[in-house]
Amino acid sequence: LDSPKVIAVVGPTGVGKTTTLAKLAAKFSLEQGKKVALVTADTYRIGAVEQLRTYARIMGVPLEIALSTDEVAAGVAKHRDKDVVLIDTVGRSQRSDEHLSELKSFVDAAQPTETHLVVAASLSSEIQKEVVERFTVLSPTRLIITKLDESPNRGCLVNLPLRTGLGISCTTAGQNVPQDIDFADAGRIARA
Repeated sequence: LDSPKVIAVVGPTGVGKTTTLAKLAAKFSLEQGKKVALVTADTYRIGAVEQLRTYARIMGVPLEIALSTDEVAAGVAKHRDKDVVLIDTVGRSQRSDEHLSELKSFVDAAQPTETHLVVAASLSSEIQKEVVERFTVLSPTRLIITKLDESPNRGCLVNLPLRTGLGISCTTAGQNVPQDIDFADAGRIARA
């Protein structure tokens, strides 16, 4: 982080957005000493808020719960003094125009400096392609590749950036917070 950031994390259901967000918060706050705040708009999934609330309490970072686009905007505005505000969003199917439109309104309300699209390596290449094509409506600026530990295929580390023109911000492999996350590094990706 070279300047304050508001980072929205988006993607389909089940790709590990909330756990990845917690890992990023831990990396930034505990390892790098950055001032971090969390905002969650994922109030649909049972346990999502509680999961993030537990991580926030352990890390000693504030958490705002947003039930509307206005509350997302207010949550981000409240923490403009932080080095990074991380925004968790509800997972949405790439096949639902209505849900993607609703998600876009939440992301737009946050006015993120970066929007990271989370794609699981464990998804088939056809589904990965569909996800990146359909989520372009959210104007992602970076990719996060998750679940490398669940997939024998590492081709997405090359194919997705080439297909989208987006760089990879980080990769995850496992459920441990904050251990199972790596910021993208060309050498590490080449070795994988």
